[in-house]
Amino acid sequence: MVKLNTLVKGAALTIVASSLMTTAALADTLKFAHVYEVSHPLHKAAEMVAEQVAAKTDGRLTVEVFPASSLGKEVDLNEGLSLGTVDIIYTGAGFAGSFYGPASMTDFPFTLRNLKHWEAYFDSDTFMDVSKGYSDATGGNEIAAVSYYGSRHVTANKPILTPEDMADLKIRVPNAPAYVLFPQAIGANPTPMAFAEVYLALQQGVVDAQENPLTTIQAKKFHEVQTNINLTGHITNSIYTVVSGITASQLSDEDKAVLYAALEETADWVTEEIVSAEGELADWFRAEGVTVNEVDRAPFIEAVAPALTSGDLPFPKELYESLQAIKDAN
Repeated sequence: MVKLNTLVKGAALTIVASSLMTTAALADTLKFAHVYEVSHPLHKAAEMVAEQVAAKTDGRLTVEVFPASSLGKEVDLNEGLSLGTVDIIYTGAGFAGSFYGPASMTDFPFTLRNLKHWEAYFDSDTFMDVSKGYSDATGGNEIAAVSYYGSRHVTANKPILTPEDMADLKIRVPNAPAYVLFPQAIGANPTPMAFAEVYLALQQGVVDAQENPLTTIQAKKFHEVQTNINLTGHITNSIYTVVSGITASQLSDEDKAVLYAALEETADWVTEEIVSAEGELADWFRAEGVTVNEVDRAPFIEAVAPALTSGDLPFPKELYESLQAIKDAN
C-alpha cells in the first residue's frame, strides 16, 4: 500500500511538473502579430526583436512573429491585446485612437508639419501624457516604441493635383476616423477596407484609388494596378509597437527590460529605413513606368483646415494646440 501510494504520488507530481513546464513554455513564447508584408521593414524589425530577445535571455524568452494579417485584421489584433490572444502588435495611431481618441491625433491630415515635427512630438511630455492615457484606457496596454511609417500619398489611375481632382473618387482608406476625414473634407468617397483586400479591389475596380506611404505602395505592389502616384503627403504616419498589459505584468523586470530595449532599438531602425527609402522610391517608381506627380499641398491643407478645428474630433482642442506649439526637432 505504501509503495502504491508512493507511485501514485510520484505520478501525480510528474503530471503537475509536466503541466507547469507546458504552461511556462507557453508563457515564455510571445506572439508578435502585424498586418504588414514580409518584405516591409516593420516585419524585418519584428524578426530582429525575436533574434535579440532569444539571444539576450539565453532562450528563456522567445518571440514568434505572425506577419501579413495571419492572426487577423488590425482591429482584431488590437482587441487581441486585451483578450490575451496576442502579446505584441504593430498598430497605426489611427487604430489606437479607437480605444483612446488622443492617441490618433497625429494620424489626422496635416496635423504634423514634417518629420522634424514628428520627432519632436514623440519626444515630448505631451506625448508621454497621451501614452499614459492610452494605457489607462486599455487596461494597461503599453506603447513601448514608435516608428515613422511614412508620408501618405494618393494613388489612382489619373493625376491628383488639386482637391477638385478627388471629387467623388472612391478611395480605400483604413477603417479609422483619421483616414476618413481627408477624403471627406475634399469631396471624395472614402471606402474603409481591410488592408489585405486592397490590391484585388484596385485590380477589379471596386475602388478607384488608395492612399499609403511609398514603402507600403511598393511592398503591396499597388503600383502594378495604379498608374499614378500623387505626392499629397497628407498624413505623416506613425506605428505604435504595443505590448499587452497582461503580458507586461507577467514578465520579470529583467525580461521586460530586454524586450522593451529590443522594441525601441528596432523601431528606430525602421524609422531610418523608411526615411532612406522615401528618398529613393519616387525615382524607383518612375523607372517602373509609373507616373509620379509632384503636388502643391497648400490647397489640400486649406480644404482640410476647417475640419481640424470643428471640435468634432477624438482629441481636445487644447491637445491639438499643444501639438502645434511644439517646435520642430533640431
